[in-house]
Amino acid sequence: MWRRFCCRGDVGTPATPGTGRTSRVIEPMQVIRGTILCAALVAVFATGPSSTAEAGVRCGRASWYSMPGKRTASGERMNPRAMTAAHRSYRFGSRVRVKNMRTGRSVTVRINDRGPYARGRIIDLSKVAAARLGIINTGTGRVCISLG
Repeated sequence: MWRRFCCRGDVGTPATPGTGRTSRVIEPMQVIRGTILCAALVAVFATGPSSTAEAGVRCGRASWYSMPGKRTASGERMNPRAMTAAHRSYRFGSRVRVKNMRTGRSVTVRINDRGPYARGRIIDLSKVAAARLGIINTGTGRVCISLG
């Protein structure tokens, strides 16, 4: 990969007559710059887009859902009695701390589904997680979420 990206295989080779190609010699500083660029790109993109966004706390509205036995986006069956949730971008298996801003209660849930698809909502909770936060009767609640 590095050789293909940085050198393209023609370093130090003589020009092939009749092809119009000339030999290209890469200076040591070009190699160093290319290596640094490659390392920076790998550092930014290897962890996925969610890692930089997940570092902070996000606040918004949460809702709850219950579809017993239906398959979630991760492939497991939805269990309304499990401490799980749906989020648009967090990785499956991530543990998320959800705090109800009105009551001060908080729970930790595991992301196993994608959603919510309703406008203005940042997370969908399982029924038991919503009950522990105290948002069953209202259907939604103002929460802050963070990894951990």
